[in-house]
Amino acid sequence: MRLDEEISSSQRPKLVVGYALTSKKVRSFMQPKLERLARKKGILFVAIDENKPLSDQGPFNIVLHKLSGKKWRQILEDYREEHPEVTVLDPPDAIQQLRNRQSMLQYASNLNLSDCYGKIGVPRQLVITEDPTSIPRAVAEAGLTLPLVAKPLVADGSAKSHELSLAFDQFALSKLDPPLVLQEFVNHGGVLFKVYIVGESIKVVRRFSLPDVNKCELLDTAGVFRFPRVSCAAASADDADLEPDIAELPPRPLLERLARELRCRLGLRLFNMDIIREHGTRDQFYVIDINYFPGYGKMPGYEHIFTDFLIGLVQV
Repeated sequence: MRLDEEISSSQRPKLVVGYALTSKKVRSFMQPKLERLARKKGILFVAIDENKPLSDQGPFNIVLHKLSGKKWRQILEDYREEHPEVTVLDPPDAIQQLRNRQSMLQYASNLNLSDCYGKIGVPRQLVITEDPTSIPRAVAEAGLTLPLVAKPLVADGSAKSHELSLAFDQFALSKLDPPLVLQEFVNHGGVLFKVYIVGESIKVVRRFSLPDVNKCELLDTAGVFRFPRVSCAAASADDADLEPDIAELPPRPLLERLARELRCRLGLRLFNMDIIREHGTRDQFYVIDINYFPGYGKMPGYEHIFTDFLIGLVQV
């Protein structure tokens, strides 16, 4: 039975949002505080049944999704063609751009934002697809400087895709497991800035990150150090006693311009960026990761920002 057959006209909400999320994402995102506020604002969230035709469900004003697989992407593409009146967040093809770390950061490179109180770049990086024994030579030929951060090439949101390694010496490089991306490690005071984008809204939080590496440590340290992920909700640095030059948030005009440029380049409205400030500078920033539909449930006040965003989509 379709939704419009179940709800009388007097009960009908202003906005119906169908969601297709993993069970983990449902637990983190569909929190009671979000659903309570949504109801007050006339928004009804409805779980999409993956085992039934999407066109037989709804009708929806918005479809919110974060599922993987070619079959699901095709279902969504077909649905978008059949129902152009429905806003799909976000287009499947646009999301695919962030599944590969080789291409992910290309969208943040070559941005001239120097008039926005800061400079944005991406760390120098190298893609290794196979044969770990070839990594030391490839790194030398590319002129990359140790230590190097190794990240899985595929960024699919799984726990494995968040695993990081820090390689300190040439011998350690051959112990890495391709396919992967190698990025030059930039000292950043052990703090990164997680910048959440929800449409035109921006929210920044501090997270503890990998500690700086000095020259003496580099000489005395060898091997590969593995980390489950570079930041986590439990590692919030917002209330920590940090040096002012480390704790200072990136300039707001810089973030607004960067978010606007990336929204345009990526064609996405729901994503976040991990940004670091090079230690010893005030205005040199690097984008080190971009994620689609991140853990908004960890973002302070996300329920207000997200419901306002959804309402704004249908008022345009």
